[in-house]
Amino acid sequence: MLKHYFCTDFIIMEQNENSQSFMAKTFAGLEEILAEELKNIGAGNVRVINRGVSFTGDTELMYKANYLCHTALRILKPVAAFKADDDEQLYAEAMKIHWPDIFRIDQTFTVNGNVFHSKLTHSQYVALRTKDAIVDQFREVTGKRPWVGKTDADIYIDVHISHDMCTISLDSSGESLHKRGYRIAADKAPINEVLAAGMIKLTGWKGEKDFYDPMCGSGTIPMEAAMQVQHIPAGYYRKQFAFMNWADYDSELWEKVKNEADLAIEEADCSIFASDRSAKAIGIAKRNLRNAGLHKDIAVKVAYFDSLKPKDKKGILVFNPPYGKRMEERGEIVRLYKGIGDVLKNNFIGFEAWIITSNYEAAKFIGLRPSARIQLFNGPIETRFIKYEMYEGSKKGKYDDSPRKKTYGNRTGTGRDNFKNRRKNPERKFGKK
Repeated sequence: MLKHYFCTDFIIMEQNENSQSFMAKTFAGLEEILAEELKNIGAGNVRVINRGVSFTGDTELMYKANYLCHTALRILKPVAAFKADDDEQLYAEAMKIHWPDIFRIDQTFTVNGNVFHSKLTHSQYVALRTKDAIVDQFREVTGKRPWVGKTDADIYIDVHISHDMCTISLDSSGESLHKRGYRIAADKAPINEVLAAGMIKLTGWKGEKDFYDPMCGSGTIPMEAAMQVQHIPAGYYRKQFAFMNWADYDSELWEKVKNEADLAIEEADCSIFASDRSAKAIGIAKRNLRNAGLHKDIAVKVAYFDSLKPKDKKGILVFNPPYGKRMEERGEIVRLYKGIGDVLKNNFIGFEAWIITSNYEAAKFIGLRPSARIQLFNGPIETRFIKYEMYEGSKKGKYDDSPRKKTYGNRTGTGRDNFKNRRKNPERKFGKK
């Protein structure tokens, strides 16, 4: 029987070789989506908490969570939970953890602190006191001290205090999981990859109709859409995870997890279209797509939104228009959002559109009745993810009746093999020779 220890944010379970406690972090509003992803890979005791999900599983499940979950920011493994009313109590409890069993003296480490509704109010100070305890214990045990790695540390440690309850965890991810590894350049203020992935999952789209991002910037939303519809693992492009530096890292098990997941990669039946009025942004998007091997899966072009004419009479749009902080000063934001509404009503009858924005007043000028509003956070910015449905009625949209182009042609081999070859040789064309 497993024992449960209750912390204010998640459950810590007594560890054994078959079941360990973990916590996956995400953005507010995406917790239920992440919980579903974790259930799908076999997680147990899944419980939604604020900005995260607690769950149980074995080491293989932890590897899968890092590699497969598109809406996870970090996967944490708790090592201690206790009450911390002040910094001395925090230091004393952190000293009780036998750190030389967790990492070696020659490995660098870093500590990240997060504080909410606590007598200890400074996250950086919490991280510093935890670091002091770790270094002092190493000195007592080994006579030497490990070094703190400011960047690219070997070991990542997370300290979370909420309502004076502290949880110290090992961060198995290291760098945030939103850093997929496919981006080599970015336009200004790109949307976070995890947020983009969560938005797509919230729409319910699974490739049954064409996908459009008419304000794609450097291409994050369409790239996340392509990854989901082709079952490309979220961590497919990453080279490093922090758990690879742990003493119990099992390289054979990790390769097994990767290989099994990669076998599920397949070609998509739908088309994905990305456009932006900025030639610079489209240039960056094309570079990112080619780096990821997705340049043959997403049609990209420089185009103003009002010039787009879909070839099918159904589809979905997901986009992130400017929120208006700079444009408001020039009096342009209202005109922009009114223009979005006009284009949707005239060119996209039969479609559904999802728009994320923090400018609720400007969104009213779209002039369509929303069928859903979901609260999300784009970093610290509170936003609404708004759904509009353009029903086909007496006013018909303007469509191009020319024959629809095939996006993929008659490709040979499996979707996985084609995708891997495309990454190795971006110029290779698939189809008949």
